Amino acid sequence: MFPINHYETPMHATLLHRHRRNPILTASDWPYPINTVFNPGATLLPDGTTLLLCRVEDRRGHSHFCVARSKNGIDGWEIDPEPTLVPDPQHHPEELWGIEDPRITYVPELGRYVIAYTSYSRGGPGVSLALTEDFRRFERLGVVMPPEDKDAALLPRRIGGHWALIHRPTTALGSHIWISYSPDLRHWGSHKLILEARRGAWWDANKIGLSPPPIETPEGWLMIYHGVRQTASGCIYRLGLALFDLQTPERCLRRSQTWIFGPEAPYEREGDVNNVVFPCGYTVGADGDTLYLYYGCADTCISLATCSIRALLDWLREDGQVIEPSFRNALLEKEHSLQTPEEQSL
Repeated sequence: MFPINHYETPMHATLLHRHRRNPILTASDWPYPINTVFNPGATLLPDGTTLLLCRVEDRRGHSHFCVARSKNGIDGWEIDPEPTLVPDPQHHPEELWGIEDPRITYVPELGRYVIAYTSYSRGGPGVSLALTEDFRRFERLGVVMPPEDKDAALLPRRIGGHWALIHRPTTALGSHIWISYSPDLRHWGSHKLILEARRGAWWDANKIGLSPPPIETPEGWLMIYHGVRQTASGCIYRLGLALFDLQTPERCLRRSQTWIFGPEAPYEREGDVNNVVFPCGYTVGADGDTLYLYYGCADTCISLATCSIRALLDWLREDGQVIEPSFRNALLEKEHSLQTPEEQSL
């Protein structure tokens, strides 16, 4: 584990450790003019190189994606000299006002990486998918979840013969986390509400959303999610944990009661959007346990924090609330009432 800098509150358990060189990427590192860089998807390439697919915002306020590569995932970044993937509103009108917040899943069955990202247009944010083998050529599948929807990631393998997508629509129920299934990555149904934003004074009241793609562990799908609390001075984005059944991922087994990581360092507190930590990607170390979490800070720069996957699971076992079957059933009844008869039969 590399040296850390300390912004942790000593009376609480510290699970995520900030890198002492944070922020590791800023607009000043970019080879062409930009406003900010943040919220990167992440993956390890076969040769061990860390690849970040960064959200880059230009001075119009529109976003595109640009790849940064590093042999150690910390420094020595090689950044594509031009934007890697830009909005294509001529063929994809849903991308009129930019593409945002990519999350990368390598899918062995396809031999390709699937990128779930937010496409932004007049109708609001929606979820789009793109496939790539090399992060140079991309096959867009287009919008798969219409506005208003975002914070999406694909699970790396089929569940019961179907692909599974975690996402965050805003519906009559509010801004909660759902799962949907598809036979072909293009047609989606069997929509299920799987994690609901709390209400009242909780840290994750108001709205929640998936952060990086879920982590497959022997105990279940470990989800790092963000909660947004509205305060008198604005929103605060913090991170919590939830665990879902491996074979039935709509079943939430356990959920944290307190947050595990929040904006404390100056680069997380102040920026274009204050008080935001927002990870969209991670890599796992050679030991199979060390998690390298790449996150956007205040919608302005990119930072790195590390933790132990085992420690996250152990902490969730101690701090987490067990989701009783009666509560799960209430959620399923609530989402079932919103489905069309055709979706209910899927």
